[in-house]
Amino acid sequence: MQFELQHPADQLIMLMERIYGYGMTTTSGGNLSILDENGDIWITPGGVDKGSLTRKDIVKVEQDGTIVGNHKPSSEFPFHKLIYEARPDLKAVVHAHPPALVAFSIARKSPNTQLMPHFHQICGEVGMAEYALPGSTLLGEKIASVFKQGLNAVMLENHGVVVGADNLFKAFMAFETLEYCARLEIQAKRLGNPVSLTKEHLDIPPMLSLEDFAPDFYTSEERESRREMCELINRAYSQRLITSTEGTFSHRLNDGSFIITPFGKDRKYIEAGDLVRIKEGKYKESGKTPSRAVTLHKEIYTKHSHINSIIIAHPTNMMAFGVTDEVFDSKIIPESYILLRDIEKLPYGTATSQPEEVAKALDEATPITLVKNDCVVVTGNSLLETFDRLEVLEYSAKAVIASKLIGDIVQIGVKEINDLEEAFNLPKKQ
Repeated sequence: MQFELQHPADQLIMLMERIYGYGMTTTSGGNLSILDENGDIWITPGGVDKGSLTRKDIVKVEQDGTIVGNHKPSSEFPFHKLIYEARPDLKAVVHAHPPALVAFSIARKSPNTQLMPHFHQICGEVGMAEYALPGSTLLGEKIASVFKQGLNAVMLENHGVVVGADNLFKAFMAFETLEYCARLEIQAKRLGNPVSLTKEHLDIPPMLSLEDFAPDFYTSEERESRREMCELINRAYSQRLITSTEGTFSHRLNDGSFIITPFGKDRKYIEAGDLVRIKEGKYKESGKTPSRAVTLHKEIYTKHSHINSIIIAHPTNMMAFGVTDEVFDSKIIPESYILLRDIEKLPYGTATSQPEEVAKALDEATPITLVKNDCVVVTGNSLLETFDRLEVLEYSAKAVIASKLIGDIVQIGVKEINDLEEAFNLPKKQ
């Protein structure tokens, strides 16, 4: 999907549906806007259910103040207008009240965007605007003054967050990422002390350079794999196991090549034609850019003939273990141990600079690794098995974090583990 070719009204509807659908705002809360090439501002309406907006509900406010539409613009229109006046480079604004970010706003703090790589780059430095009456010109002036400093993300004291960008999808991506950072930090603090990355760690290595090739044809096997991968990527996004641009799936084909998610494409609307085929580890499907993680996927497939699918993801609860010194132990319920087994935690940077070490840590008895402050690497024989492991991993981590608020964790004993290994014929660690 070419989001940028959608009409402003359609862009606003699409992204408000996502924000509302994922519980990041309420029926009456939140507002989005776009400044078009004519200088007109398209904005969501005030007093209209955010869960059932249609393009006919979107309001256009022309440069001279003329309102075009069936409703009044959002009551927060003043700060949208003042942001655009303060920052002519911004063409879209997202404002909402997701609970995790509201928690930070009422504590008058900003989420830590340096717990994971890439996220600080997406969000940038986060500012803080002083409290003022919602909908007032004073609030708009306070927010615009922070944006005028060159920041693109601003927390509002006791209110929520405002994010701006040069298009609506970029603004949404930064908003979504900042909300992820807030949820991650909250869960990590329930476990222990989150450890930030240093400035040097935040430097992103260059992408692997691959030569182009043009496929002669697509086999039925590849077409089915592309269909299934798109379905599971969309499911993973809907379950918030990945974000719009973070999270990589791949699947090996019978000829030894593999298909992988592309770099920078919106996971919500990913299509079969967006996926990238990698051949012989050094050729990529022409005209496409594969995920930055392509080297790691290639290394794992080269070392392990039993692995045919890989997912690299950043699910919030499991990554809470990744950004603290806490150890996740899967011996909590039978399903967790059977599917997850023992999970090794590897040092930060291993996935990008030492992919062979990640591949070495994996085997049939260890299908998952956790890379500190980075990601989980989940493997399996099929896409569905790998996705199932990712789900169980995140649900198990969520249960462990919740149990810490209830009482001491009682894990499955050694005898019970031995019984599980024998009953389900589980492979031993090599």
